[in-house]
Amino acid sequence: MIDNQMNEMLDVLDVMGSVEEGMLQYLTFELDDEHYGVDILRVQEIKGWDHVTPIPNTPSHLCGVLNLRGAIVPIVDLRLLFDMPFVAYSNITVVVILTVQDVTQRTVGIVVDAVSDAHMIHPDSITEAPDFGEKVATDFISGITKVNDTMLMLLDVDNLLNNQQIG
Repeated sequence: MIDNQMNEMLDVLDVMGSVEEGMLQYLTFELDDEHYGVDILRVQEIKGWDHVTPIPNTPSHLCGVLNLRGAIVPIVDLRLLFDMPFVAYSNITVVVILTVQDVTQRTVGIVVDAVSDAHMIHPDSITEAPDFGEKVATDFISGITKVNDTMLMLLDVDNLLNNQQIG
C-alpha cells in the first residue's frame, strides 16, 4: 500500500515540468471532504505520515517537528488549524513539505488527509475569497476556483503558515 501511495504521489509531481504558458499549477489535497490547493512551486516534498517529535507548550495544531535530512521542520495539522475535528493518522495521511516566505524563507510541513492531483488553472478562472467581515479571516485564501465539479480553495502559504499563525 505504501509503495502504491508513493507511486501516486510521484505521478502527481511528474506533471510539474509540463505547465502550459499562462497557466498556474497547484497541488491539490483533501481535508474533511473539502478540496484545497497550494502553488506547486512551493512544494518541496510529499511524504507519508511519520512520527514527529512533539514540542511542549505549543498550540494543538502544531504536531511537533520532523528531522528532514538534517533540517528541523515544524509540522502543522491543517485540520486542527482550520478548526476541523481531529482524525487519527492513517496510511493515506500525507505530509506536504512547503517553502514559506515570512520574515525569512523557511520550510514547514502540513498534514493533510490525502493528496489529490496537480491541476493547471488559468488565472481568469480564479475568483477572490468572499468577504465575511472582520470576524472571519480569509487572507490565507488566495482565491477560489472550480475544477470539474469541485470547488477548490487556493491557499496562500505565506499568510497561512507565517510565524503569527502557527506559533
